[in-house]
Amino acid sequence: MSNSVLVTGASTGLGLEIALYLAERGFEVYASMRDLRRRAGMDKAAAHREIQLHVLQLDIRKKNEIDKAMRTVVERSGGIYALVNNAGIGLRGYFEDLSEEEIRSVFETNVFGTMAMTRAVLPHMRAAKQGRIVFVTSVGGLIGSLAVSAYCATKFAQEGFGESLAQELVPFGIHVSLVEPAIIKTERWGANRAVARGALNPQSPYHAWFRGSESLADHLVETSPTKPVDVARAVHRALIARRPSLRYMVGRRASLVMMLRRYLPGGLFERLYFGEAVRRVTKTGQRMAQ
Repeated sequence: MSNSVLVTGASTGLGLEIALYLAERGFEVYASMRDLRRRAGMDKAAAHREIQLHVLQLDIRKKNEIDKAMRTVVERSGGIYALVNNAGIGLRGYFEDLSEEEIRSVFETNVFGTMAMTRAVLPHMRAAKQGRIVFVTSVGGLIGSLAVSAYCATKFAQEGFGESLAQELVPFGIHVSLVEPAIIKTERWGANRAVARGALNPQSPYHAWFRGSESLADHLVETSPTKPVDVARAVHRALIARRPSLRYMVGRRASLVMMLRRYLPGGLFERLYFGEAVRRVTKTGQRMAQ
């Protein structure tokens, strides 16, 4: 039986650590990326950890690249055991500062690209009567935050898609899991930070607040105790568990917030959590604008 795993968006960050971690534990890992010119860092990391990765070019928005990647995996490995849907892009900015083009782009990748990738593996998994599909979503798919409205919308969509898909596929022996990381320091907060053009406009009525939200987000990133390896461990558990959980939340902060939301009355939680977030962002933004 095949033990091959296809990890999307594996050039950096969470995807790279997931690919390396799974390969170290005996999986045959196909690590994919949109641009193979970015593979040097992956090759260096794999060599340092003395493992082998099969590197594929794959833009999940392009059907021809999805089909080619699937043919490669199946021909080399005889099938596919697991898909880790990690590829995705961010978009930071208050909603009114986001263009329709920018919003559509993030949906094309995070939602429709993820769906297309999932559709491609299902015939092979059904034929094998086994398989695992893991969605790397976000705590932002469970609780919305200001200045990331479009991104959170795509993650909420992934959560709903994955939860529905889990019910549809379990009779075929295919298990679906959602891995929900808290804020983690990766390249997404540096070179890969995606900020809407309108959010950078000083004339925007939201500009000061956006600057405040970015400052507070940076603080959360720098102080986050959660690491990429924590996400990789959760993905590994979802792949090896006899009966994997539907959800794996990663990060103590996220778990605490969701516990409070579960047990506090709705109105009280909204005043304490959402209200405090708005107050801190507006106050910080006003201070930075002075």
